[in-house]
Order: sequence, then structure tokens, then C-alpha cells
Amino acid sequence: MDQSTILDMPKVYGQLCSRSEEIGFTMPSDLYIGTLLKTLVASKPKGNFLELGTGMSLSLSWMLEGMDENSRIISIDNDPELIQIAKEVFDGEKRLQLICADGDGWLAAYEEDKFDLIFADAWPGKYSLLDQTLAMLKIGGFYVVDDMSKQPNWPEGHEVNAIQLIEALEKRKDFTITKMDWSTGVIVAVKIK
Repeated sequence: MDQSTILDMPKVYGQLCSRSEEIGFTMPSDLYIGTLLKTLVASKPKGNFLELGTGMSLSLSWMLEGMDENSRIISIDNDPELIQIAKEVFDGEKRLQLICADGDGWLAAYEEDKFDLIFADAWPGKYSLLDQTLAMLKIGGFYVVDDMSKQPNWPEGHEVNAIQLIEALEKRKDFTITKMDWSTGVIVAVKIK
């Protein structure tokens, strides 16, 4: 699939890409994971969503595009500069709560409503506190991770983390999973009990 075939890009996508270049952000989310996230959140009217790792808000822009007016999303990052950029770009977006915090600490303390979809795009919720994160999903909720195929920007030895995450998800009886050799390597898991 060619990027030119994607006709429904979020309105702020170009602005976010420009800001990424300005600050030298080198870990943007893949375009295709954005289209998938938009589709998945659109399947959950009045949904409650969580993004772990706001980054440059590229995936967040897709999720907001897919959400209905009665949905809400929390997006967390530990980088104040990235959270500030997101606040500027999404100023006035009532469905969005941006939090600058350590993801592990936030996950460990969270006790509110469960989520319809969690996109874990940071270490917390993906390589740490996995059980706690998965427990935060409703039955029928999606757990989505990308970067499961070896990436050029991975530090030495990181491939072991991805393999261990895949093995942990495969062993669970309360989730059904699909591993996709697509985009940057995607896993979509659904909580079934």
C-alpha cells in the first residue's frame, strides 16, 4: 500500500510531522498503524481509550479521528516537551486528557474505568507492567502493540524483549491474538474473559 492511497489523513498530521522534524524526533509512529488504530477505535462507540507513549502524537491524531463525540482518550508520556506540543496541537479537544508522567507509576496507581483499547507504544504497558495493563481492558477490548519486527533504531539486545512479549501474550488464555507481519510488526490482542 502506497502512502498516496491514504485519503483520510488527520487534519493535523502534516503539522505534527513538521514539528517532529523541527525538534529532531526520530521515533515517529508508522503511518499504517495509525490507520489501523483509527479503524479499531471507530468500532467502539462511547469508547474509553488509552495510549501509552504520546510521542509526537501521530498515532493519537489517528485515534481522535476515529473516535465518536462521546468517546474519551488518555495519552501519557514522560517527556514534557512532547506533551506540550500535543497540548498546543490539540488545544480545545475535550475528548483528550494528556498526562505527563512516568508510565509505570501511572499504571500502578490507576484504579478508574477499564478501557476499550490500549495502544502500548512505550516501555510501560508493553515491556513492564504487562499483567496490570492487560487487566485494565474490558472484555472485548483491544490491546495493540507495534514495532514487533526488528527495527533499525532498536538498541543492542532489544529483540529479546519483543520475543518475550510475544511469548507472554501467546501463553495467555484470556486473550486471543493476531500477529501481523505488516507495518512495523503489529500484534492485536482481544480480551475474551
